[in-house]
Amino acid sequence: MRQTLHAVPTPYADPLRVLIAEGHGLVRAGFRALIEDQTDMSVVAEASTGEQALAAAQEARPDVVLVDIELPHEGGVEATRRILAGTDPGETRVVVLLDSPSEDAVLAAVRAGATGLLLKDAHPADLLDALRVVAAGDALLAPSLARTLVADFLARPERLRSTPEQLDELTPREREVVGLVAYGLNNEEIAERLVVTRATAKTHVSRALYKLHARDRAQLVVLAYEAGLVRPAAVNAVRRPPLLPVAA
Repeated sequence: MRQTLHAVPTPYADPLRVLIAEGHGLVRAGFRALIEDQTDMSVVAEASTGEQALAAAQEARPDVVLVDIELPHEGGVEATRRILAGTDPGETRVVVLLDSPSEDAVLAAVRAGATGLLLKDAHPADLLDALRVVAAGDALLAPSLARTLVADFLARPERLRSTPEQLDELTPREREVVGLVAYGLNNEEIAERLVVTRATAKTHVSRALYKLHARDRAQLVVLAYEAGLVRPAAVNAVRRPPLLPVAA
C-alpha cells in the first residue's frame, strides 16, 4: 500500500504560484495538467533549461520551483543554487525531482538550497503534497532520500565532529528542536513531542534558523549531523527514532 506524504494547508490566500523547470516537453505538459487541475495552485511559467528557469524565476517570482535534477545545460542543482541566490530568503522555494537516491545527488540538492526532494517515480499526489509542504515553509524529503542522507553521514564518521561555536548561541530547547528537525519532524510533530503549541514550535525553529544563519530546515538537517548535535539510532527509522546524547 502506498504511503502518502502528509500535506499541510498552503499559507497563501491566492493560488500557489509554481514554475516548472523540466527539459522534456511532454513531461512538462503532464506536470502543468496535474498542477492546473488543483484549485489552490497555478503554473506561472515553464522552462526547459537552467538559464530559462533563472530568467523565469526572476520575472514571475514563483512561490515554488519544480526542478528536474537533469535539467539541460547546467543541471538542476546549479539551477537551484542560482535561482535561490537571486531571490530573497523564503521568497521562492525549490522542489527537486531525482532519478535515484544517489548520495551525491541528494547532498548536492540539499546544499544548493532545495527544501523538497522526491524521486521521479513518486505518486502524483505526493508531488502535489510536496509543493504545498515546501510552500508552507517546511522541508520534505521522500523517506528513501532521507535514509540516504542519514546513511551518508553514518558512513563518514569524519563528518560527525564537535559542536561548532555558533551552536553555543542556541538555548537547550532550541538545540532540542534542531535535533527534532534533523529527524524529519514538522512543526506540528515537534509541538506534540515537546507538549507546546505549534506556534511555539515554529518560533523555536525560526530562532534557530536565524542564529545559525541557515536558509531553511534542510540546511538545519545537514548542520545538525555535521556538528554531531544528533546521531540517528537507525537509518531505517528516520522519522521517529529516540534522540541519543552526543558526547562533548
